[in-house]
Amino acid sequence: MDWLNRDVYLFYKSGILRSEIVINKNEFLIRTLNIFDNLWSDYVEIKSRDIAIKHLPERIFDVYNEVKAINLKNVETFKTKKFCLEKYKKIDENTWLWVMQTRNIPVDLIVKNNEIIGYILTIRDECSVLIKKGNEDLTPLELWNDEKISKDKYCIKHLGTFYINTVDDADLATDVWIPKSDDINKKFPVVFKRTPYGRLDKAERWFKYVCRGYALVIQDVRGREDSTGEWVPYKYDRQDGDESLNWISKQYWCDGNIGMIGSSYLGCVQWHAAASGNKNLKAIVSMVTSGPPFIDIERKGGIIPSGSFAWTFMMADKKMNRKALKRNDWDTLLNHRPIKEIPRVGLGRSIHFCDEQMKHLNNDEFWKNTDWSLYGDKIDVPSLIISGWYDDNGMGSTVAWEMNEKNKRNNQKLVFGPWKHGFNSSREIHGVKFGNNSIRYDIDVLTLKWFDKFLKGIDNDIENQKSVQYYLVGENKWMEDNKWPPENVEYTNIYLNSDGNAQTSSGNGSLSWNISKTDLYDTYDYDPHNPVPFLIDVSENEMNVPANYKDIDKRYDVLVYTSEVLKEPVTIAGNIYAVLYAASSAKDTDWVVRLEDVDENENSIRLTDGILRARYRNSFENPTLLEPEKIEEYNIRMAKTANVFKKGHRIRVTITSSAKALVFPNHNTGNNPYEDVEMIKAVQKIYHGSSYHSHVKLPIIKL
Repeated sequence: MDWLNRDVYLFYKSGILRSEIVINKNEFLIRTLNIFDNLWSDYVEIKSRDIAIKHLPERIFDVYNEVKAINLKNVETFKTKKFCLEKYKKIDENTWLWVMQTRNIPVDLIVKNNEIIGYILTIRDECSVLIKKGNEDLTPLELWNDEKISKDKYCIKHLGTFYINTVDDADLATDVWIPKSDDINKKFPVVFKRTPYGRLDKAERWFKYVCRGYALVIQDVRGREDSTGEWVPYKYDRQDGDESLNWISKQYWCDGNIGMIGSSYLGCVQWHAAASGNKNLKAIVSMVTSGPPFIDIERKGGIIPSGSFAWTFMMADKKMNRKALKRNDWDTLLNHRPIKEIPRVGLGRSIHFCDEQMKHLNNDEFWKNTDWSLYGDKIDVPSLIISGWYDDNGMGSTVAWEMNEKNKRNNQKLVFGPWKHGFNSSREIHGVKFGNNSIRYDIDVLTLKWFDKFLKGIDNDIENQKSVQYYLVGENKWMEDNKWPPENVEYTNIYLNSDGNAQTSSGNGSLSWNISKTDLYDTYDYDPHNPVPFLIDVSENEMNVPANYKDIDKRYDVLVYTSEVLKEPVTIAGNIYAVLYAASSAKDTDWVVRLEDVDENENSIRLTDGILRARYRNSFENPTLLEPEKIEEYNIRMAKTANVFKKGHRIRVTITSSAKALVFPNHNTGNNPYEDVEMIKAVQKIYHGSSYHSHVKLPIIKL
């Protein structure tokens, strides 16, 4: 091979060398390292994009072609129609890190002497690096040089597919990979993953643990893919997790130390397994986990979610169908009534698990069986919990942390970033920008260290580091603490006030740190035929993203309460709560409370909100319809956040009764929402003043 004028690049995934790429202008030659036998393939000449992406992540391939001809000399930013690059951090005398803004799952650049020599791609808990040979120490690869971290010294052996037979005769399809060893009796700690999305789908991304001396077990949950039995989300996951842990612990290759990892549904099944009290589970890495149904998205506040129908359609068949997420008729489909017919209208058939959920309006035994937090007395396992302010399952991580604190569990660590459910993968969400440091290159290192400590017993001191890391939006910096909410938080009430006209942002609704001496109320009409939009794209399957509600706040059916312009910054970090005194002309209705940060240009950025169906104001188990016009107290839990309201900004609280796209509008009739087709308008009243002091509790950091 003629190596003249050719550049040699090395491609790493989570610190493990996977490929070698030779580049000459538009020519690509690639050879790959087979991690099953540690042998290099022959060089392959790449002549098309389709072949290239099999060897190189598609996004790196795209960005390489987009940026190869640009000149970054003497500029601080570089913009195209597709992306924006910003010069961010000096690495050494001749090298800078350039980061990509305005693009979901961006690719960052290492630029040395005005030459692009490296590419960094971060998706959730995996950081990939493509770097010109000889410059590895200029990249996040240096994080893997820690002496107290497992090294990638093993090849991989696939033991095959096994079927774990449960006590009620379901067969759970389970694949096992172990490190190759000359010692056939060698035992290994185990990383265990349970999934409804297909155990072999992207299984290779978890091979990094096998290369570093862990056995890997991936299983289809009951009723999914190749596992038999009935699938209703979470219904059997405590039992099946327990039995699977017992099976793993008895295998000749298991040393008795099992950890679990995964995100979303894959996070929740870890807590279900832990809720069984199984002593073989020694550590978990819970990422953006879903939580208890009436606190998290499934039935949050007692509502009926509409935004989650994209996920429901994706999971309608035994095998996941990602294409079912994307529809151009979601708005029309979600307007169909009765709700129970939507699967049949949209897919031409019913969905078994959806039908089962629709049979249970209240928090009965069906739902409680899926609530792992009820078993906190049995859950005692070192837990690394990762989530974000805009994670639509974020309450799962909050509940997990609070549950373990209540039970005084040791070895708990929490990471909260400015992230949506697809965490650690963007610096801008729906037009809201965060700092260049909002993507972290070390999450895969952190998860490995967690397992190294609690499964291998490596003394890496991770348990003695600060328990909490969180991202402070506004100042755009990472903070550390030993508690969540932080130790220096003081909960302070900010009270709703007006002259009786808080309708729309042009009204006189205000916020004050003091209770008004005057009793007044504000009123608006809520029409379920015309619900207030919640700014999400259902096809994106992200239901908690930030957005600018400037125009939404001008609607006639939104009450707006805004503080005076801040003379000094106000910093909050923690969980948010609202207490409303309200009355409705209807038998049932919804209350939606939102906290927003308003800048000098009246942009009103959503930070967090909470929702509560009125019938559940006292109990999710035993709902009580309203007595029309009677004033009731509502305690509404809002999601967590950490934000600096800057000097010159204002704090805003809005109140309305709907969130179109996120939840189905309450028909105000008090009837079964899955079967109801009737809709009536409601006159809503929010009371404030000395007798009925409606307010929001803010976790203010006292400096």
